[in-house]
Amino acid sequence: MSNITKQEILDAIRQTAKENNGKPLGTSRFENETGIKPYDWKKYWARFGDAQKEAGFEPNKLQTAYADEFLYVKIIGLMRKLNKFPALGELRLEKNNDSKFPNHKSFFETKEQKKKLAMNIVEWCKEKKEYDEIVKYCMSVIEEYSGKENVDNTDTSIEIGEVYLFKSGHYYKIGKTIDTVRRGMEIRIQLPERTDLIHSIKTDDPSGIEAYWHNRFKEKRKEGEWFDLKPADVKAFKRWRRIV
Repeated sequence: MSNITKQEILDAIRQTAKENNGKPLGTSRFENETGIKPYDWKKYWARFGDAQKEAGFEPNKLQTAYADEFLYVKIIGLMRKLNKFPALGELRLEKNNDSKFPNHKSFFETKEQKKKLAMNIVEWCKEKKEYDEIVKYCMSVIEEYSGKENVDNTDTSIEIGEVYLFKSGHYYKIGKTIDTVRRGMEIRIQLPERTDLIHSIKTDDPSGIEAYWHNRFKEKRKEGEWFDLKPADVKAFKRWRRIV
């Protein structure tokens, strides 16, 4: 689980604002610049704007979640025009053709930033049926770049784990493991009802990803790691396949 402290997040907000001519960054750019994810700061604040205020800034329309939503709407419009997630060159071309379209740097510059943007858009689109095709375009990016690990990487200290979703009766269990098959057997031994693996997310940060889903579904939590989820919740979880 991420051990980043409240003070470290506040310091990061101040430092990135200093580097941005004194203006605090929006959530997507802040994540891209610092690696601090929403589940990190949501442990301390309900909204990112609240964190910015505590850091000494007065969030404005162009630097908060409004800015992120504005960017999402713009790039979604371009996706529908192209029938795919745009490449950098296509963002630049759109800017040349439409002066009101944001600069490509507002969206992404690196592959990692492109993947994070796609993940953020998927999250923003959740439970919005009119964005089903947008989710598909974003998932193709997430899967493409998540699968491009360097198989020759000699750093064996990074262990890939999984965050799983099991169902037993009417309830769902969200947890982490390095062996989903073995964990499933352990859960089945403990419970009298049938237990089925619904989905698992491969990741190099199982604790962090587990914490994200636990926090997202906290209002639906029963006992331990068991949740009373709706079909839309399960669908959202299944959209995440590999986060590395």
